[in-house]
Amino acid sequence: MKKLALILMLSCTPAMAGVEQGRDFMEEGNFAAAMAEFLPAAKSGNADAEELIGVMYAMGLGVERDDQRAFEWYLRSAMKGHPGAQSGIGWYYEIGRGMPQRDLVRAYMWYTLSAIGGDPDAAISLEEVVKKMTKAEIEKSHILVNDYKEWMYPFR
Repeated sequence: MKKLALILMLSCTPAMAGVEQGRDFMEEGNFAAAMAEFLPAAKSGNADAEELIGVMYAMGLGVERDDQRAFEWYLRSAMKGHPGAQSGIGWYYEIGRGMPQRDLVRAYMWYTLSAIGGDPDAAISLEEVVKKMTKAEIEKSHILVNDYKEWMYPFR
């Protein structure tokens, strides 16, 4: 019961209210207002806000498209276990956009972590990236997945 009360309290924090308001602004196409809501929430460590800022930079929504900034915002969120951001990181590694080169080992790792976290699209991404990989790359990915999974998802 205490856990449920804590969850309800956390979901009603000002940071969460800002994220929800920001999502509404995004749907309306008011990207400046969305960013104004997301930034304070992100600065307080809200993974949803960080991921959504990453989306805005990745797609150039109200800001100039900037793959490095998108990646960094996704990474902040992904390291907190946000499945959508983890898929975003996987995509950047798979495609290599804004990076010196693509990295299929890390793409596979992040897609796998995203799938463990519950992202329904991650399994599809995994199916596609594995077609491009060698057996040795897949084995290396599994080592990395296990390294991250132990601390990111200790109960799964």
